[in-house]
Amino acid sequence: MMPKTILWLGLALLTVLPAQALELHKIDASHSVITFEVRHLISKVRGNFSDFEGTIYLDAEDPARSRVEFFIVAKSISTNLEKRDKHLRSEEFFWVEKYPQISFRSSAIEAVSEELYNVTGTLTLRGVEKEIVLPVSYFGQVDDPWGNRKAGFATTITLNRKDFNMVWNATLDKGGLLLGDEVKLSIDLETIRLETDDEEDDDSS
Repeated sequence: MMPKTILWLGLALLTVLPAQALELHKIDASHSVITFEVRHLISKVRGNFSDFEGTIYLDAEDPARSRVEFFIVAKSISTNLEKRDKHLRSEEFFWVEKYPQISFRSSAIEAVSEELYNVTGTLTLRGVEKEIVLPVSYFGQVDDPWGNRKAGFATTITLNRKDFNMVWNATLDKGGLLLGDEVKLSIDLETIRLETDDEEDDDSS
């Protein structure tokens, strides 16, 4: 009877012990980058967003408890050509005056391996909410020379701009279209650990 008693006692303890606090990581924008590329004629145009922030609530032992919140200032888009950037900020593309922010909030995280995770969440862009799955690589954590705990993450996904009501295009004289519909988005993040998040259901952004 003793082994069964010990088993029940162990299960009882598991029900009352608090869950491990989540690690709170803030994106270090000075060491992170968001880039994109889209077909233009027979080549590609590349650009980036320079203003963004985000929080990762990380449980390295139980990734399913982790969650991500990410925000981009739409008007910070740049392709190194002001005339083109002005067009991208207009109503025909990002319409930054009406939709100043691009956001992503995770709803589920599934471990594929120790270094790869499928992060499901809602991408909100130009007023359109769309569930997507980001294949996120996790590079682990290290301490920098100043004693800060840093973590690294990266993801690449291809989106169809028409899904977000960006339908503008131009027809070429000899047929075909000026722009492609598919946009390759790449995000490389370095984060800095601040503290632990004791509130598992914290909804702060």
